[in-house]
Amino acid sequence: MERIFLVLTVVWLSAVGGRAQQNGELWPDVGGKHINAHGGNIIRYGETYYWYGENRPYRGFTTEVGVEVYSSKDLRAWTDEGVALAVSEEAGSDIERGCIMERPKVLYNAKTGKFVMLFHLELKGCGYEAARVAFAVSDTPTGPFRFVRSTRINANVWPFDYTAKQQKAAMKTDASKWEKWWTPQWMGETQKGMYLWRDMKGGQMSRDMTVYVDDDGRAYHITSSQENLTLLVSELTDDYLDFTGKYNQIAPGGQNEAPCIFKRNGVYWLICSGCTGWEPNEARMFRSESIWGPWTQLPSPFVGEGGYHGFAANKTFGAQGTYIFRKNEEAGTPYVFMADIWNPRHLSESLHLWLPIGFEADGRPVIRWQQQVPD
Repeated sequence: MERIFLVLTVVWLSAVGGRAQQNGELWPDVGGKHINAHGGNIIRYGETYYWYGENRPYRGFTTEVGVEVYSSKDLRAWTDEGVALAVSEEAGSDIERGCIMERPKVLYNAKTGKFVMLFHLELKGCGYEAARVAFAVSDTPTGPFRFVRSTRINANVWPFDYTAKQQKAAMKTDASKWEKWWTPQWMGETQKGMYLWRDMKGGQMSRDMTVYVDDDGRAYHITSSQENLTLLVSELTDDYLDFTGKYNQIAPGGQNEAPCIFKRNGVYWLICSGCTGWEPNEARMFRSESIWGPWTQLPSPFVGEGGYHGFAANKTFGAQGTYIFRKNEEAGTPYVFMADIWNPRHLSESLHLWLPIGFEADGRPVIRWQQQVPD
């Protein structure tokens, strides 16, 4: 028994110390527990990195704890800082224990000095019907964050680039008439703005989401909307706690979710997934020279073999993206694609996948499998 204990101790010390973290394996924090931060993001504040994510239960799918936060000086050894935003014990609260809190993303607002969290929220007992975005705020990166509100988005507002002709066509659609999806007729109505019009009064749906701060400090919320058929890009107010009302659509009817975005050499790149539940699928990629488009779809950036349990590039190596970050903002530092290898039987043990993004001669991103997590 003593020998077994010593062996396990050596394995644990190598995992949190000398041995580089491996993709497709449990990733222990400095306390030896697997990092339970899924669907989240990483920010750098001062000399410290903060990793936020869903604290998922071992069994079940609802949120029982909240959003967890970890800190690190080197992106390898992570300390659990506890719950950044806890569920509420108050009956009827938007974030009552048993709700669903997904895809938390935190931004630091240099103008207000506040840390702002946005996340996808589903109300307790309502499945995925609410489709809201929620806001929380904190004075410190580790919280506790104070819940502000949740809402549908862009109610009674058309995409800023929608013409009068497009608005008229959308208003002639009727989503209640279509029991069968994926027919050519249904797709035609969808691309006319059928679900956009259906949700105009109450606000547009917001599910899988990310956030992005541009070079000028302006922030954007990018989310899967219209029954996960269309991505919306919406401008946030200066304090990052609301929407300005300016937004537009990406790939109407394209069925994209799990958006991840970055900018390099003046070009915006958006990597997302299809909609296949917990099962991995082939990633999609879009390119634009403006956050507002037009966006051009290109082949998946994932290439080659390898991957978790043999999942190759056409299955995103077994994972689904959550965020793209850089170690710092200096020229030449790598972009890192963060993803989750979902384990729906035990969501708390879903694995993390970090892969460096390379670039072809024409600037196109390319992502190949590697066993070791990039330094």
